[in-house]
Amino acid sequence: MKTKFIALLFLIIASDICVLAQTESQPFQFRTEPVGISKQLNSLSPKPSKREDILTASACNITSPDTPYIKVDTAYKAPEQFKTKMPKALVAPALLIAWGVSTLGNNGLYSSHQARNDLQKLTGGKGSNIDNYLVAAPYVEFGVLLLFKVKCNSDFVNTTLLLVKSEVLMLGITYALKFTTSEERPYSYYRTDRQDVPQKGSYALQSMPSAHTSEAFVAATIVYREYRYLSPWYGIGAYTLAATVGAFRMINDQHWESDVFIGAGIGMLSTNIVYATHQHRWGRNGVCFMPTYNGKNIGGLFAYQF
Repeated sequence: MKTKFIALLFLIIASDICVLAQTESQPFQFRTEPVGISKQLNSLSPKPSKREDILTASACNITSPDTPYIKVDTAYKAPEQFKTKMPKALVAPALLIAWGVSTLGNNGLYSSHQARNDLQKLTGGKGSNIDNYLVAAPYVEFGVLLLFKVKCNSDFVNTTLLLVKSEVLMLGITYALKFTTSEERPYSYYRTDRQDVPQKGSYALQSMPSAHTSEAFVAATIVYREYRYLSPWYGIGAYTLAATVGAFRMINDQHWESDVFIGAGIGMLSTNIVYATHQHRWGRNGVCFMPTYNGKNIGGLFAYQF
């Protein structure tokens, strides 16, 4: 029993972290070129402007014309290239959702009912409300990183848009499924008195999927996408917190195994779709707001560069 439960938790975390290997950017690779060859090649192309010469010299750290070699970054990708393409965005969420669907009821290799019974025996029916606090833990991690001035991949405007759109999409999918499936929660399903059947739309019939888990995985995926360019460990930490939320929703007898896996998949899916379809290009558009006062009236100037 304990072995199956440990394997289940490992599967949750491993399924989440597998996405880390899908879209990681390649490390910088440098090559060196003699300046003489570079000059010959440059003579065949249009002469750059003075401003371009200054920017090129600054980027390559050229200190004098006698510098023997120039470092050229051959693997650099502009920030917008960090966007995930749609097929890759669907892989990890599809695996999570597929596993969740396969374990509905008494079905699958390790069914939801079997997982629930093993958890109750393992914990003695004693849970914790820590899941209500950990649900926002990935966002707390995000805020701490920003507080310590660890720059995320997107600018403030884009990060806000990505976050809001991900949350809206996740909430729409999650609660649409809750009210259409009307799945009974474990604590209600296993109660001894079955005469008082919960009415449709009640909390006891909103088990599928787990909103706590969906929320936690949206936040974790945003942290991963914004900080993967620095280290995959930021994402691993966020996904571990999110997986812990899902585990405690099961320990607290609030959700089935299937609810948690499908909720995790919806959270990742919502965020990945938003990142894959986001139209605003990082660093290309400028947004500026400047308050104005002419001595009589207060106003403002809003500028948006296309």
